[in-house]
Amino acid sequence: MSFRTTGSVGVGYVEDVSPGSGALPPRAWYASSDAASLSLNGSWRFRLSPTADAEDDAFAGPGYDCADWAEVTVPGHWVLQQDGRFGTPVYTNHRYPFPVDPPRVPTENPTGDHLRFFDLPDDWPTLLAKGADADAGGSDSAVLRFDGVESCARVWLNGTELGDFKGSRLPHEFAVGHLLRPAGNVLAVRVHQWSAGSYLEDQDQWWLPGIFRDVTLLHRPAGGVRDFFVHASYDHRAGTGTLRVDSEVEGRVLVPALDIDVETGQVITVPVRPWTAETPYLYDAVLATPGERVPLRIGFRTVVLEDGLIKVNGRPVLFKGVNRHEWHSEHGRALDAGTMREDVLLMKRHNVNAVRTSHYPPHPAFLDLCDEYGLWVIDECDLETHGFTEQDWRDNPVDDDRWTPALLDRAARMVERDKNHPSVVIWSLGNEAGTGRGLTAMAGWIRGRDGSRLIHYEGDWNCRDTDVYSRMYADHAEVDRIGRGLDGGPAKRRELPFIQCEYAHAMGNGPGGLADYQRIFEAHDRIQGGFVWEWIDHGIRDERYGFAYGGDFGEELHDGNFVCDGLLFPDRTPSPGLLEYKKVVEPVRMEGDGVDGVVRITNGYDFADLSGLALRWSYDVDGEAVGTGTLTVPALAPGESADVKLPEPPVEAGSAARGTEDRWTVRAVLAGDTAWAPRGHVVAWIQLPISPRQLFGVTARSRPVADGRGGIALGPAVFDARTGEPVSIGGIDVTGLRLDVWRAPTDNDEGAPWQPDTRLGPLWRRLGLHRMRHRVDAVEPGEDALTVRTRVAPAATDLALRTVHRWTSDGPRLKLSVSVTPEGDWQRVPLPRLGIRFGLAAGDRARVRWYGGGPGEAYPDTGSAAMLGRWESTVDDLQTPYVRPQENGARADVRRAEISRGPGLPVLHVESGRPFWFTARRWTTEQLDAAGHLTDLTPGDTVWVNLDHAQQGIGSQSCGPGPLPQYHLPVRQTEFSFVFWVPEQGDGS
Repeated sequence: MSFRTTGSVGVGYVEDVSPGSGALPPRAWYASSDAASLSLNGSWRFRLSPTADAEDDAFAGPGYDCADWAEVTVPGHWVLQQDGRFGTPVYTNHRYPFPVDPPRVPTENPTGDHLRFFDLPDDWPTLLAKGADADAGGSDSAVLRFDGVESCARVWLNGTELGDFKGSRLPHEFAVGHLLRPAGNVLAVRVHQWSAGSYLEDQDQWWLPGIFRDVTLLHRPAGGVRDFFVHASYDHRAGTGTLRVDSEVEGRVLVPALDIDVETGQVITVPVRPWTAETPYLYDAVLATPGERVPLRIGFRTVVLEDGLIKVNGRPVLFKGVNRHEWHSEHGRALDAGTMREDVLLMKRHNVNAVRTSHYPPHPAFLDLCDEYGLWVIDECDLETHGFTEQDWRDNPVDDDRWTPALLDRAARMVERDKNHPSVVIWSLGNEAGTGRGLTAMAGWIRGRDGSRLIHYEGDWNCRDTDVYSRMYADHAEVDRIGRGLDGGPAKRRELPFIQCEYAHAMGNGPGGLADYQRIFEAHDRIQGGFVWEWIDHGIRDERYGFAYGGDFGEELHDGNFVCDGLLFPDRTPSPGLLEYKKVVEPVRMEGDGVDGVVRITNGYDFADLSGLALRWSYDVDGEAVGTGTLTVPALAPGESADVKLPEPPVEAGSAARGTEDRWTVRAVLAGDTAWAPRGHVVAWIQLPISPRQLFGVTARSRPVADGRGGIALGPAVFDARTGEPVSIGGIDVTGLRLDVWRAPTDNDEGAPWQPDTRLGPLWRRLGLHRMRHRVDAVEPGEDALTVRTRVAPAATDLALRTVHRWTSDGPRLKLSVSVTPEGDWQRVPLPRLGIRFGLAAGDRARVRWYGGGPGEAYPDTGSAAMLGRWESTVDDLQTPYVRPQENGARADVRRAEISRGPGLPVLHVESGRPFWFTARRWTTEQLDAAGHLTDLTPGDTVWVNLDHAQQGIGSQSCGPGPLPQYHLPVRQTEFSFVFWVPEQGDGS
């Protein structure tokens, strides 16, 4: 083997472009019924060196004294243990955190020496004695398996070197039976943070060295199973499955439920139930060789490219997917079984049906869960060379033949490990690695090994090597053109299905525009869905910051909070974005007219009927249910629709006497418990209005009068005579009421650095919208109104908003009418928000009740999941805890809000003639804007309330497109109003 050196011949393997030496050929991942296994996870002795050659190899020999070494937990990353004693994480999106000089890496190369001492269980010596004899195939009575080590490892057992390997998220095995002892075994592993392999693993994630997946000793009995390939196809026309299990060691295949008992390699066709992500039926089976029995779970399904579409079992599929990096806020990419199961359950409960394993194969147990619970999987190879874009892809390894063996090794280790999973329907060559001969070689090898799945690679826009036209962050208009066949491009590409392998960047508040994308996806057969980026925020739990992101560990090069762009917060709490996605992709479509009392139900599943669902209705009056019941669900096949008649309303709709807003709410729920959610879990819902909201008027009956103390009294309020601002309403102190147009920019407002001309956040700051000045031009008491004229404008510009506040009262109620007239050339720049802001002295006991959208936040292009109802919350719980603080927490379509300062204290009521946005928080927008982490925000005693006539949309411009034009908030003449009152104690009106 040829290699470069890093200053010592003994560590030349670190910079060798080959995948390594000594490891056994890759094979399928499975658990045995008969062969013993010994987990070597747990506490290991550990020593960290600053360079690859700082220490000699003596630690791997017998009798080495490591008494003064530290301890780390395996699986784990050493930089996430011992409170930073062993270095810190580094986050970059695509830039390599070391000089680009492939395959060379820095001399400063943190290297962790690991030692694990173990004895064999009592029965192992006997098992090993009966084990397989070594042969040309490399079999042995035991193998040592590493499921994931970043980024390069060299391994010794009992002083004998086994080999070295690269490919961090891929399995590597070594034959070790001949080296094992009954007791006193010493496993030594030297792990280097940087290696030639690091150039292939530039995957928008934390760089985290260590042995982060399982280490296992596996007994291999004589005549035992080695590798095998389950071929289980389904003929949707005949309803039959065809099974053939190819096994390296001949044996028999038994499937009791199908009465199958055949030799390996034999083909048999029988009637079966197919596997799909919606109906994940698995048959328990056994592969039996002379020395071993291995349990199988077989799913029959066929994946083809036909009629320009991805079809499974004869039907096109629509991916409602997510990209999933492996992440845990404390353990990094070292995930336990419970965390993986939690991910799958959350996906199923939020109507997600597909996962792209960005950007590497996941822990193998995750795919078992996808098989069991039902998720389509795009299994992605451990390959990304994105950092070479900084030099226009010069020296890119995927177009350099010297690296091709490493690329083929990575492809083989993915395919061989995961080939028996029915959930895996597409192989992905990798991500953002440019194009080149190496990718073509990978695609050719995969097709030769497994013709039963399709191949994906987003960077291949000419579709030379792929079966799918895939894009990232194409905007709505482009996706629609692609769906209409108007995108042009090579002839082959025009004949292929289209997916968005990444879209709707879920960074911070957002993503916006999901519903608009989904309508386009469903309008064109060629578009087969997409995968939101991404599943979870990669925040690292930290005492100082709460959750840390790029730069918080002093990295010299980092990409900030771009690593926090998930539908889950780091603690796996669903974000508003996930709730929005669940609503947008719900598999049961409902529409109708509440007045007619008919709901049209459409089955949006690709394979499942609706027999597992029930329909529940409620009749809501001003957001409160006054009647409930159930409906019969039609037995609809996929794609079918039927009309369902609602019952007679339990009350007269919106009677004149009540003047109420009435509507039906219909929910499709699970009719019984499933493997992934309990009975009653809501799958889909709709609300159908019946009667419009009846608004009360405020007739001006009170006259503004001087109160003798320098103020002006009008109805329940007192105003400052100089500024015209209210100082109290109904005895509740009010401060700082004024027009407000600023919001703490969201990550999507701030945009991505490569979008300099269209990012709203920087533009708003350049215009000075975050530092508006308020000038009082006139305070005019009149016969029936108090009129306050102001000019709101930023410094250094002639732009302004002429604002007139007109206050009137009917005695107990106070109405504020606001008119806004722009001055100057606003250059068609949308405003962040438009409304009023004021403060209430309320403290930590403040609560809010509202009638409007809820329970969570919503904005103009993120409001699909907001259900109209009556909701209640503390002010603190109204906040959405984005890892980087930003605008959040607005409740949409609010009709009425009540702000309580504490038990027994007066309650301020607010209502408007049209639905508005309501926000309340115990810090100002300016404080929110200045905060870098949640821990920077200190709640005060004042609750700052925003009542917004309108809000700017959110979009997903942190990496994708901005908000669509219909969600912009243009600067133009505008009028809006609010009504305030404070009921007397005991009056709940």
